[in-house]
Amino acid sequence: MRLFYLLLLLPVCLQCGQREMSLPLLTVTENKRFLINENGEPFFWLGDTGWLLFSKLDRNEAEKYLSNRVENGFNVIQIMVLHQLKKTNIYGDSALIQGDISLPKITEGNSFKNTNEYDYWDHVDYIVDLAEKKGLYMAMVPVWGSNVKQGKISRSQADKYAIWLARRYADKTNIIWLNGGDTRGSDNTGIWNTMGRRIRENAPNHLITFHPFGRMKSSMWFHEADWLDFNMFQSGHRRYDQDDSELAFGQDNWKYVRDDYTLTPIKPTIDGEPSYEGIPQGLHDSSEPYWNANDVRRYAYWSVFAGAFGFTYGHSAVMQMYKPGDPSPAYGVREYWTEALNATGATQMKYLKNLILSKPFFDRIPDQSLVATSQGERYDYQVATRGNDFAFIYTYNGREIQVAMGKIEGSKITASWYNPRNDQTILIDEFENRGTNTFNPPGEIQDGADWVLVLESIK
Repeated sequence: MRLFYLLLLLPVCLQCGQREMSLPLLTVTENKRFLINENGEPFFWLGDTGWLLFSKLDRNEAEKYLSNRVENGFNVIQIMVLHQLKKTNIYGDSALIQGDISLPKITEGNSFKNTNEYDYWDHVDYIVDLAEKKGLYMAMVPVWGSNVKQGKISRSQADKYAIWLARRYADKTNIIWLNGGDTRGSDNTGIWNTMGRRIRENAPNHLITFHPFGRMKSSMWFHEADWLDFNMFQSGHRRYDQDDSELAFGQDNWKYVRDDYTLTPIKPTIDGEPSYEGIPQGLHDSSEPYWNANDVRRYAYWSVFAGAFGFTYGHSAVMQMYKPGDPSPAYGVREYWTEALNATGATQMKYLKNLILSKPFFDRIPDQSLVATSQGERYDYQVATRGNDFAFIYTYNGREIQVAMGKIEGSKITASWYNPRNDQTILIDEFENRGTNTFNPPGEIQDGADWVLVLESIK
């Protein structure tokens, strides 16, 4: 067994030096709040959950999916390397020998024209390379957490697999690792720490985090782990009245950011799985209302303005790549993945990224002192963020915003309304940068009538 494993590593290592690196590596900023690439450019993570891409899409479908995500402004795809140990991909290829995670099933060669050569891992390689060419980073879960929780993977198996997997992709500059996978870090902690350490040792240039169970966060278990570069939380998929978790934040995903922001050592944080567009509230009962684009925007702006370094979007049909003929679609899915690619929320996510990148990136902080009176609760909550010469305040339902002026530079400021639904800006006027001002958004007060108040210093 040991000889087989060492031989398995050999062709992988020989292959490593032959790949070209086309995307700049990502790292954490000096202040430990954001991501930056090796060229010194800010990186706003706008992720999509394409969890089953490797297993369910063929090469042409992968091209269609990835091209669409680039068009819609996404730059990270969150994806499972292994969903289930004995499942095959679209071409009927198994990833493992007899479902043993320490024994990846590898064939000689990688010619797509020769079915005896093109294996599961060649297909993963192809999609990773395709994503790289399109400017996309792949945030990959080595193995979904349920497999570990069910006792299908021992610590020694996880150790071997993590070493092999990390070495296979160590030279790829567009890889990020999501350890875990919808699981509690308190379950099988030793395995998750083993995988994290082995990935760090064998792919030292890649960022690593932990994708946790619903309404939990990586910082609950691994915040001080040397292998964890940034925190991730999963705020979906329950309403306020459905959340029976320990934290019981309900839909207030900004609270996860608020709490992570105060931890030491300082590490960036992000909502890696909010409630998905097109999925039932509560996840499992299709008779419940479905989350929509309004909800998606609320999760996005709340978390980013609270201090997150980016945001991950999800759609029910896309995350499971639901297609005609699927025998057991999940979560009451109502459309095929190809139909959901341009869902309203998916097309609006790039507006947030563009807004954040339109201002100085690295000095942005959350600052609730900008909201002069009650910040509101639940859907009334107003969240504020600012840099030295700008400020953004978000209202989900169009309530008036009372602003404590003087928080940014300058004796005068320009105020505008930014519409997160259509990327349009409406100039309000110039104002003295002192005292308190009240700003009333256009239109009626109602959930989903969201606006961003933009304040800019006049220099």
